[in-house]
Amino acid sequence: MLDKERCGWPGNDSLMIEYHDAEWGVPLRDDRKLFEFLLLDGAQAGLSWQTVLRKREGYRRAFDNFDPQKIALYGDAEVERLMRDAEIIRNRQKIASAIGNARSYLQVVREEGSFADFIWSFVEGKPIVNQWNTHEGAPATSLQSESMSRELRRRGFRFVGPTICYAFMQAAGLVNDHVVTCFRYEEVNSGT
Repeated sequence: MLDKERCGWPGNDSLMIEYHDAEWGVPLRDDRKLFEFLLLDGAQAGLSWQTVLRKREGYRRAFDNFDPQKIALYGDAEVERLMRDAEIIRNRQKIASAIGNARSYLQVVREEGSFADFIWSFVEGKPIVNQWNTHEGAPATSLQSESMSRELRRRGFRFVGPTICYAFMQAAGLVNDHVVTCFRYEEVNSGT
């Protein structure tokens, strides 16, 4: 795996490489998986993605496999349970936002029929394909991430600023920010 040309950000970390090679930038249209990605990107605020990725299995366990219907029902007891769980990021605001975001997610699905359709509307239904020579060339935000952030916040979501939304867009394949020399760049564009 290390002999392939890829984006530089995974470094030599095997978990980051696996995530880069299998998930990052692949167009995702599954509502529940998009919800998972949005919550994890919100959990990342102020931290490294590596930290969140290492805790992802803990999040899946602690947050009922990212089932928004279950999470939306969490109350004070669940918040306290989560605050004691060392397998997740124990930040009360982030935990509260995950619960509130589950409620907002369910409202979007009721109103729009599909979270995926709603999210993909910010890029007119198809990925934005960039052509960066280095990962440093990619922006931290875009007009689309700013628009997504405004609309998500209007609908009650938290930890969804423009930078978090852009990272979410990169992860979920709404934007292809693999560098052009990365072996995944063309694979992601062709849908493999």
